[in-house]
Amino acid sequence: MNRRNFNQLLSMGTAGILLPTLPAFSRSVSPEALLEPGLDVVTKKRLADAAMNAAKSKGATYTDVRIGRYLNQFVVTREDKVQNIVNTESYGVGVRVIADGCWGFAAVVDAKNEADMAKAAEQAVAIAKANAKLMKQPVQLAAQQGYGEVSWKAPIQKNAFEVPIKEKVDLLLSVNNAALKNGANYVNSVLFMVNEQKYLATTDGTYADQDIHRIWPQSNVTAIDPKTGKFETRQALSAPMGMGYEYLQANPTDKVTGITTRYNKGYDMLEDITAAAKQARDKHKAKSVEAGKYDLVLDPSHLWLTIHESVGHPLELDRVLGYEANFAGTSFATLDKWQSKNFNYGSKQVNLFADKTQVGSLGAVGYDDEGVKTKQWDLVKDGTLVNYQAIRDQAHIIGEKESQGCCYADSWSSVQFQRMANVSLAAGKTPLSVQDMIKDVKKGIYIIGDGSFSIDQQRYNFQFGGQLFYEIKNGQIAGMLKDVAYQSNTQEFWNSCVAVCDEKDYRLGGSFFDGKGQPPQSSAVSHGSSTARFNGVNVINTARKI
Repeated sequence: MNRRNFNQLLSMGTAGILLPTLPAFSRSVSPEALLEPGLDVVTKKRLADAAMNAAKSKGATYTDVRIGRYLNQFVVTREDKVQNIVNTESYGVGVRVIADGCWGFAAVVDAKNEADMAKAAEQAVAIAKANAKLMKQPVQLAAQQGYGEVSWKAPIQKNAFEVPIKEKVDLLLSVNNAALKNGANYVNSVLFMVNEQKYLATTDGTYADQDIHRIWPQSNVTAIDPKTGKFETRQALSAPMGMGYEYLQANPTDKVTGITTRYNKGYDMLEDITAAAKQARDKHKAKSVEAGKYDLVLDPSHLWLTIHESVGHPLELDRVLGYEANFAGTSFATLDKWQSKNFNYGSKQVNLFADKTQVGSLGAVGYDDEGVKTKQWDLVKDGTLVNYQAIRDQAHIIGEKESQGCCYADSWSSVQFQRMANVSLAAGKTPLSVQDMIKDVKKGIYIIGDGSFSIDQQRYNFQFGGQLFYEIKNGQIAGMLKDVAYQSNTQEFWNSCVAVCDEKDYRLGGSFFDGKGQPPQSSAVSHGSSTARFNGVNVINTARKI
């Protein structure tokens, strides 16, 4: 992938959270190679046992072995041209150990025999013992049962890699053509597809073979006003999903006040791009917002990013403890707030939970990268902070007897560490449609789609934009607005939540490339919600006078 196309992909995402990355040691392969089976389970178990035995012989008290094969495909188009098609594969092994009470890690690319495995394990032990000399206190690892030989596969209906390249190209070019016919001057469209084939063995007695699939259709249209030369854009309202190609084949449609929105069960690229082209042109005629206090009605296609930044990251325990500060800092939600048992994170309508099991979500797996069976747990209950996201060597800090199953590494060559689970806002329990929610708003703004954002180093004070903004006057959509961003802080914002639509409106958004760590790693994570209302939020006008 050349620099121009890489920058193009980067520009289609939302800041750093959508940074396209490939696993280490990725190599270009043919599309057919993406369908080859890789090593069988028997061979993987034999290799893993060789590593665990070698580590034990050198003094390790705990070992886990990750054998990973990571497959990626990007199909990139612009207007009537295919700009790039990228197929990559990365295969290798990572071995993590505890020796002399300290962590050690080593990895080897293309490991295919017992000697390679033993060498990596011995290196990991040597690193652990060297690091132990500087250690202040030994690793305290939460107990974990072994599950024996188990497997988990994403419940996809159609492997995206089985779909011919021509069919994908034809889809994207037809999408681009529809955009141009409906008023766009420029259009990009891309398909991202990922398959992680991961095998984990631990000295606890777990041998977990997992097959994970993800897909993300993305596009961006630009409409230019010929009189002024100004341009407006609208990105796709698609959500990256833990699904197969069926995500692009289902075609459920729904309209809220005449505005097209998206749903989890399927995504119609043609419908969305047609709407996007028209809406980009409509933005030229939109009224610039008047700054002030508004009641905000936030669509899940927008709210996912606010959840990600103001809930998902600040409730990662390593940020809370100050162990992690990369990619926008630590957290205001310190342990003393949780220990008080009455810290007010939001209003009584706010129930936020973490879930690594939700079907179709990006973070769904059967077992995390420490061999912990995944689950759902509460973070904020009826507005009160009740828990964090923690892994095996953190669990004791918050009085948990076991990990919450949210450990992940983005490659066999990376050390697994605490990563955000799917963090979501629970749907309201009382029947409430979006139409009914809007009918009760006197002065408000309906926001759809994610846009620019900014948040401080404690994940507290923030500002969010969006894709589409509609003025609400006396319970009616009164027209399109532009130059909109809202400002608040995490507590103030979530305490302003007065209503959440019921589960019929519940949808997932998310990030394919959530960055964290040093050296940086990326993970895929979903955030679900129904449309929610927040009263009296400060809105600013972002227009700049030149």
